[in-house]
Amino acid sequence: MTVVPSGNRGEEARSGTVRLLKPAFFGVSAVLFTAAVAATLALCSAMAGMGEVPMAGGWTMSGAWLPMCGQSWSATTVSFLLMWLVMMVAMMQPPLTPALWRFNEALRTSGTPHPYLMTMLAGMGYYAVWALAGIAVFALGAMLASAATQFPALARGLPAAGNGVVLAAGAFQLSRWLGDTSEQCGKQRSERLPPGTAWRHGLRLGCECCRSCAAPMVILIIGGVMDLRLMTGVTALITAERLGRSA
Repeated sequence: MTVVPSGNRGEEARSGTVRLLKPAFFGVSAVLFTAAVAATLALCSAMAGMGEVPMAGGWTMSGAWLPMCGQSWSATTVSFLLMWLVMMVAMMQPPLTPALWRFNEALRTSGTPHPYLMTMLAGMGYYAVWALAGIAVFALGAMLASAATQFPALARGLPAAGNGVVLAAGAFQLSRWLGDTSEQCGKQRSERLPPGTAWRHGLRLGCECCRSCAAPMVILIIGGVMDLRLMTGVTALITAERLGRSA
């Protein structure tokens, strides 16, 4: 009979536990992603039914930036933020999941208590940053939309300005600074961490990824924040970049 050292038995047990937990971890993430995609599709369908606002210059603007008939600005803001958060989960969950799993592995390796709770806190911190980004996006978009409805000259100039911003975003995407920032997205620490630090880690990860994803997100917002084809393309680009740099 072969005697297996107790240390080896412990390592084998931990390895077996990880093999069981990893599919569950990625499975939960897949369920969250699927639910977010379904909700995004429903919201896109609802937005399509609302129509768009005709603007001076012969172009139309999404109704997401302005209150609908009988709707207050506060209700419009809440609606946009809910739409934004659902959309962010659908877009960012694929590249975020491997980063959170690496973070979870680092926590377990270092012996940090409650690694899955800590990982959840990090994920919440990550999406809190995107929620704040959504507030800023809506504030700027609503301000421009409101001004464009009042000043036809501004409305006629917005498409050209948007094209210029898209070109600038493309140049930014290719810049060396973005490459350095993207490499930071997803890096993990291995020391024991208190829960508050996990939250801050998620905030830091969210800020780094917001900066590295700024150019594609600008293109999405200008091109049509609820355009499914553009959203799919931006999601594929972000996912490929994040996973490629973390490989």
